[in-house]
Amino acid sequence: MINLFRSKIYLALALMLMVLAFGVFGYRMISDYSWVDAFYMTIITVTTVGFSEVRPMGPEGKIFTVVLIVTSVFIFGYAISVITEYMLGRNSLQLLKKKKMKNLIENLDQHVIICGFGRNGMQAAEKLKAYKKPFVIIEKDKEVIERYGDEVLFIEGDANDDDVLLGAGIERAQYLIATLPDDAANLFVVLSARQLKRDLFIISRASLVTSQKKLFLAGANKVIMPDKIGGDHMASLVVMPDLITFMDKLSMEGENTTNLEELSIEDFSNHTNCNSLRDLDLRNKTGCTIIGYISPDGNYTINPEADFKLQPKSKVIVLGRPEQIKKLNKMFHIE
Repeated sequence: MINLFRSKIYLALALMLMVLAFGVFGYRMISDYSWVDAFYMTIITVTTVGFSEVRPMGPEGKIFTVVLIVTSVFIFGYAISVITEYMLGRNSLQLLKKKKMKNLIENLDQHVIICGFGRNGMQAAEKLKAYKKPFVIIEKDKEVIERYGDEVLFIEGDANDDDVLLGAGIERAQYLIATLPDDAANLFVVLSARQLKRDLFIISRASLVTSQKKLFLAGANKVIMPDKIGGDHMASLVVMPDLITFMDKLSMEGENTTNLEELSIEDFSNHTNCNSLRDLDLRNKTGCTIIGYISPDGNYTINPEADFKLQPKSKVIVLGRPEQIKKLNKMFHIE
């Protein structure tokens, strides 16, 4: 719809320029005016301001003036109607988009709220989108919302505002990711979010080491320092380049390129005996290897033995090629 309006506006502007050119050349040729006088006569004629003529005109000039007035009235009227329609249509379209987005957000459940759509926010959104995890972004920059509004769900406003967090469905959300560039702003977001929902899992970005403790005290479950991670990664490429390159190959960009998967024991319990890792026998059935175990209380075991006892509500970390992961998910009907 916007593109249709724009094409009409371009047409209206072209017609207006044609009228002006027609008037200037007409007065120049018919009444032998100078270019300046011809332009002046054209402007006062098409705008109907009623100033006097440069000098008296003959019958040909008067007939030309009548034709110019009639033509310009229709064309300028058309241009005004197109511009008015464009402005009203644009406002209506924006209202419809906001209403549609509000309805979609209200239907979200167990979703993720991303506060800020900068570099880190975009990366988080791409990852969640690849794994088909529902999310909504809180952003106060209107230009950013207009640029990416057709790709992801946005709610316009300040993430420190309780009403904005409630509008993003924080009461139904499962996670909140604070990616604002300022540590103080992230601290206020964490405080507000924790007050609104006690069991919300909050992940916050931090730039300074001194901010980590404050964010934890404010209620963050995890605090990530992108600059520190980036520096460690670059240094590791110097110390053990092959190992880090291999780890980078364990791509996790989406279901078609997944090499690692985190699965709940309940995903297997309906299909096989789950007393131990040997009972699962994932290596022979799917080619995947269990490289980690997470107990119900959050303790991690790296490379557990085959006779390792499994507990309800625990998780396993599985390593495999993308086709093996697909086979695993299909075999145990894991979405």
